[in-house]
Amino acid sequence: MVSRRNWMTSVAALPAAAQAQPAVKPKNIVISSSNGVECCNIAMSWLRAGKDTLDAVIAGVNVNELDPNDNSVGYGGLPNEEGIVELDACVMHGPTRRAGSVASIRGIKTPSKIARLVMEETDHIMLAGEGALRFAKTMGYAEENLLTEKSRLAFLVWKRTMKDSNWSDGVDAPPGKSPKALLRLFPEADEQTLAWAHEMAVRPPTGTINCLALNEKGEMSGCTTTSGLAWKIPGRVGDSPIIGAGLYVDQEVGAAGSTGRGEENIRVAGAHTIVENMRHGMSPPDAVMDALKRVSRNYDNDLKRLDKFDINFYALRKDGVFAGGSLWNGQFRGAGFVSRKFAVNDGTGNSRLLDCAYLHERPRP
Repeated sequence: MVSRRNWMTSVAALPAAAQAQPAVKPKNIVISSSNGVECCNIAMSWLRAGKDTLDAVIAGVNVNELDPNDNSVGYGGLPNEEGIVELDACVMHGPTRRAGSVASIRGIKTPSKIARLVMEETDHIMLAGEGALRFAKTMGYAEENLLTEKSRLAFLVWKRTMKDSNWSDGVDAPPGKSPKALLRLFPEADEQTLAWAHEMAVRPPTGTINCLALNEKGEMSGCTTTSGLAWKIPGRVGDSPIIGAGLYVDQEVGAAGSTGRGEENIRVAGAHTIVENMRHGMSPPDAVMDALKRVSRNYDNDLKRLDKFDINFYALRKDGVFAGGSLWNGQFRGAGFVSRKFAVNDGTGNSRLLDCAYLHERPRP
């Protein structure tokens, strides 16, 4: 028989998260990266219809994967240094505790669907490269050209104006040609499109979309999908298809995901770190901030070195409490400043964008 004293001692030794079970009934909620406003709307409509949480998040990110104007995800994504679009994605299904992933897959617009098939139809968790494409074709998916004309123009501008920096730090790279000067090289393109292409060449985007969902049953799922870093070395894989980095789901605790520079996330296993932080009692905002501090610590908190990249984390706890956080408060674009945001749909209306918490504040130029 356990004495009252021993029982009190054992309870006190438990993590705070295990002692304080949320009394609030779970509700439908979806969160995503800033490019996921419509993604969250779609996912929420699926949750309201009683669909599985994984069905919901995949339906949501498919909006971005199939959008030729989203140059960081799926069809229309910016290519690698050889002009070929390579995609990464992973999924996690809370109710069954299963996961699936594809990396460096070519020719398939919706890698999130292939990641799910890896989870459901194989004994593996990750397939990569040519093998992932063969598997997708076996599952009935047709190989397609994913390089849109807009992304192709950006690739050509990068090739014509920028020194190859993948094999060096790029410090001694010569400055690129201005957008106006590019008009002579690409007379068929308008000045606005060339200005965008020049921006992509000078500041290669990481992009990505992460989506996390919770339903009224307390079930959770997540998905992260991306075309990865623009102009990357062929075969480069970031955090998006890596379980525990780009995505992690444990519906007894919560879920987390990431966008931004994947290499930095891999080094801190960000999504897993955030979920474990919540398991041990941290609130979602504190759990996210702790992961960001780990990234910063890897650079000795040197703001000049950290200024070269950004990374964002998203957390959703099993009781519906959520958070979004970024390494920096935003970035300067032209004459303006763009703050970091994330998308939320809590079932009360259309999705909305909220400001991310942040670790460092960029100084005004």
